[in-house]
Amino acid sequence: MIKMTDAKNNLHRLAREKFLGLSLESTRKSYYPQLQKNLETTKENERRLQLLIDNLPALISYVDLEERYVFVNRAHEKVFGLPCERLVGRRMETILGPDNYPRIKPHIREALGGQPRHFEFSYVGQHGEVQWQEVNYVPDLDPQGGVAGFYVLAIDLTEKKRAEQEREKLQAQLLQAQKMESVGRLAGGVAHDFNNMLSVILGHAELALMTLRPDQSPYNDLKEIHQAAKRSADLTRHLLAFARKQLIRPQVIDLNATVAGMLQMLRRLIGEDIDLVWAPETGLSSVLMDPSQVDQMLVNLCVNARDAIAGVGRVTIETKNLTFDEVHVADHPEAVPGDYVLLAVSDDGCGMDPETLKKLFEPFFTTKETGQGTGLGLATVYGIVKQNQGVIQVYSEPGRGAIFKIYLPRYTIPVEPLPPENAASPMARGQETILLVEDELTLLEVGKTMLERLGYRVLAVPTPGEALRAAGEYDDAIHLLLTDVIMPEMNGWDLAKNLTDLYPGLRCLFMSGYTGNVIAHRGILDEGVYFIQKPFSVKNLAAKVREALASRCP
Repeated sequence: MIKMTDAKNNLHRLAREKFLGLSLESTRKSYYPQLQKNLETTKENERRLQLLIDNLPALISYVDLEERYVFVNRAHEKVFGLPCERLVGRRMETILGPDNYPRIKPHIREALGGQPRHFEFSYVGQHGEVQWQEVNYVPDLDPQGGVAGFYVLAIDLTEKKRAEQEREKLQAQLLQAQKMESVGRLAGGVAHDFNNMLSVILGHAELALMTLRPDQSPYNDLKEIHQAAKRSADLTRHLLAFARKQLIRPQVIDLNATVAGMLQMLRRLIGEDIDLVWAPETGLSSVLMDPSQVDQMLVNLCVNARDAIAGVGRVTIETKNLTFDEVHVADHPEAVPGDYVLLAVSDDGCGMDPETLKKLFEPFFTTKETGQGTGLGLATVYGIVKQNQGVIQVYSEPGRGAIFKIYLPRYTIPVEPLPPENAASPMARGQETILLVEDELTLLEVGKTMLERLGYRVLAVPTPGEALRAAGEYDDAIHLLLTDVIMPEMNGWDLAKNLTDLYPGLRCLFMSGYTGNVIAHRGILDEGVYFIQKPFSVKNLAAKVREALASRCP
């Protein structure tokens, strides 16, 4: 029985061992290929994930409790200039450097304390340019809530930041342009009404002076009134220049010759203590503009430079040919690519701070003491430059002087210069009939008196409708229409067209303190149009009337 039992036990043991051996072999044969396949899949996924992470534009890394990089992706090489192998194992303080690390340290401390961090960070890149990043620190928490390190995700914001800065810059320029345009419209409206009143004051003062001798008691008082009104008219002209509403006669001019002709006067203007240096470039290209506007700009810029210099100093005027390329235009959006002539006026005076530069061209802005300036000089320069499709730029720092650079488009198309204005003899008289149209009654009366003093027959009416009726009822010839430009019912241009259709030989002379674009485009008179700017003197009126009457029929 014992031997039989042992035999059975041995038999069972052998059977079990054989079964287990067969089972292990079967298991190995059936599952090993699947395990090997899973392992290969895992390795392939790891390879793909590593490839993806290395090719992401963002910086991805893992930092341990000692602030050492455990893992970094390839994007770090571009930022830090080191291969990944040399970054792994090094501390953040070493990699980021003494300028950047202290600014990030508080965020690292929070992340290692288990708090996620999100912030923007700027730094100076390898080539000296400012770079921006959006940074995320994500703590690596274990199941018990402990922190093993933190993950870093940093996204480059540089292009976005630069775009935002450029947008803000363009927005500021747009707001400035809109402000200037609004002030310009206001200036134009004020100039129209104000010049009408000045015309009345100047006209009556001048007519009264013509009847008095200098030794008579009212003469000097009237002379002062006349001079004050003329100074007020100068202020209005400055406003019109700023608003780009003054009427001009552009000519093809040699800028060097025009400036050279002004030097003697400019030297007297700025005084002997200031050295005026003239540095023209030979072979300078021509420009198309009214030469009187060049005079205006130079006077205003040189006076501004003189006032910025305490004691002795230097003012330099220079010219140069240059070209604006796409790179320059990118930094100066107000410029247009093309060929320009530079007119620069610089000084070694006190200079200006950024706040002053922002307001420099605004009308009535001045840093001078009360009574020392109107604040319209540089506004006038700004308006002239813009009216001639130019660009003006100013560079200045406190204590380092200033330089005003004016870029005027080159004019290369050969044209014949405009003929000079007819030099009518002073106080030229006549006997022709003039139809005078002016809606401001006081100005209508003084204009009628001026013309009659000059010997003309005058039909004076206040509205275009009455002008048409008076012309139709008048039996004799009407030789000249002298009309305001801006009027109710009908503007002066349309009135002139209606009358010249009825009377083909009628000459026309327009007058206004502000014409808008009725007889001019961008302030440039159409060819063959005769115009006199309000307020005007009897002498100027006499000359313009003779000039218009001597013109060929339209």
